[in-house]
Amino acid sequence: MLDVCLLGTGGMMPLPYRWLTSLHVRYNGHSVLIDCGEGTQIAMREKGLSPNPVDVICFTHYHADHISGLPGMLLNIGNADRTEPLTLIGPKGLERVVNALRVIAPELPFEIRFIELTDAEECLELPQLGGLRIEAFKVRHNVTCYGYSLSIDRAGRFDANRAKEMNIPLKMWNRLQKGETIEEDGVTYTPDMVLGPARKGLKVTYTTDTRPCDAIVSHAKGSDLFICEGMYGEPDMEKKAMEHRHMTFYEAAALAKEADVPELWLTHFSPSLNYPEEYKNEVRKVFENTVVARDGRSVELRFTEE
Repeated sequence: MLDVCLLGTGGMMPLPYRWLTSLHVRYNGHSVLIDCGEGTQIAMREKGLSPNPVDVICFTHYHADHISGLPGMLLNIGNADRTEPLTLIGPKGLERVVNALRVIAPELPFEIRFIELTDAEECLELPQLGGLRIEAFKVRHNVTCYGYSLSIDRAGRFDANRAKEMNIPLKMWNRLQKGETIEEDGVTYTPDMVLGPARKGLKVTYTTDTRPCDAIVSHAKGSDLFICEGMYGEPDMEKKAMEHRHMTFYEAAALAKEADVPELWLTHFSPSLNYPEEYKNEVRKVFENTVVARDGRSVELRFTEE
């Protein structure tokens, strides 16, 4: 099960009814935060989420509305007596930017580890995430910016009859089922000996502050949920979106349709867009399963039974 919560849906500046964009994803007690704009801590408290279990914070880019909440978040995590290292992921320059922000949060009881992204696509499998895989991909903003996919793979079913036929000792079954290769008495036992074909896992793709691009479609394919910026809902704002390297609702919906995802959540609304829900019927003409998200929207994604 993958718990997904869109903490804030605002772009550029927080509003009384809309926090800045941030996403919280939780799997088996491990948590990832993507972006940490002003108000993220409050949004987490409103949803009953604690910052202390957050294992990784990913940043799409370093505009203030995506990272200005970090110093307070670090202090809050420190005040919760955290001692385990915290990993931060983001485009090149991450350590420099974070250290500058830490002028007001200089002493913390935990280590900060930095992973700076430099390639167009990078896949990260961190042990502290318990099998939750992070894929980062470059998008098209006016500064270096990345989107992220968070995935959980799912192994095939264990075939007990096959294990018996191959005389595999019972004591090895559990380890093989977990993907471990075992060598004993000169014999090598591998998971594929007892597991069927891999089953469908879970995947969430998140991107914001970008123009439409092929990388978004290719990474969103196979996702159970696609969360994408929709800066402008008005039908005549495509020229402005192009100038500022953002997207309209309808461009995001077109990407969702091309990627063939089950559901699209729009986020990162312009502060001038007071009532984005007004445009939901129009955007659903492009992609029917579009949700004009509100702060705190959440879902539990579950493995399909196969």
